[in-house]
Amino acid sequence: MLELLYDPNVWAAFLTLTAMEIVLGIDNIVFISVLVSRLPKEQADKARKLGLALALIFRIALLLVISWIIGLTQPAFDVAGFAPTWKDLILILGGGFLIYKATHEMHAEMEAPHEEEDNLKRTATMAFAAIISQIILIDLVFSVDSIVTAVGMADHVEVMVAAVIVAVAVMFVASGPVADFVAKHPTTKMLALAFLLLIGTSLVADGLGFHIPKGYIYSAMAFSVLVEAVNVIAKERRQRRRPVAAATAPAVPAVADGEAPAKARPKSTPASRARSKPKSAPRK
Repeated sequence: MLELLYDPNVWAAFLTLTAMEIVLGIDNIVFISVLVSRLPKEQADKARKLGLALALIFRIALLLVISWIIGLTQPAFDVAGFAPTWKDLILILGGGFLIYKATHEMHAEMEAPHEEEDNLKRTATMAFAAIISQIILIDLVFSVDSIVTAVGMADHVEVMVAAVIVAVAVMFVASGPVADFVAKHPTTKMLALAFLLLIGTSLVADGLGFHIPKGYIYSAMAFSVLVEAVNVIAKERRQRRRPVAAATAPAVPAVADGEAPAKARPKSTPASRARSKPKSAPRK
């Protein structure tokens, strides 16, 4: 075990694998942030922490059954030349669920009326259980994807476990601000749902054998986040300027119902005062 600490190849594999796991964890963070945004603050934090803890447990548990993970790369069946592996089937099912979930949430945001606070309180327990079950499902899908990739990048299980722990720790730190930002800015939630739709499509395509490079997907997501950040900053600046403009605006006298507003009197000048004076009577 100690000899691994002095092997530069092990450190290179550890750093590379950690970076890859952090990048792959972005999908997990986006999904959890969108789901917990509908919960009250205290339950949202609890669900977020529980979801990331489950992600860590799933990843480590999968690493401990390497032989089963390697078996996921074997074809599950062969029908007319279509021979998907077990990993492909998991990606197709998980991607299909993400597409359904993102579409459902988009429809709820645009069409369905918002629930009242009393209804949310009455259904809080049911909503919490439903969200945790969905997080468990997607955690499993993302864990299989990341661990199958990790198996081909490192030779030692200890290195994989250490990289996964560091990556999930980074996810844990980053997920809080991301979840709060999504909850405070409704437009970013729609953007996050679009990301989930894109991620789900890429998972299904990957499962069907059409590999989409992750760099293209994350570049598009980064550009969209940059544009949305500019919109959010511009909106906040406009909101800060409104109270100042309202405070400096001249007061308008109130007008009673049915009463015509008083016309503004023209400014008095020497010429207008001279014209307004009555002419003196002519001398006899």
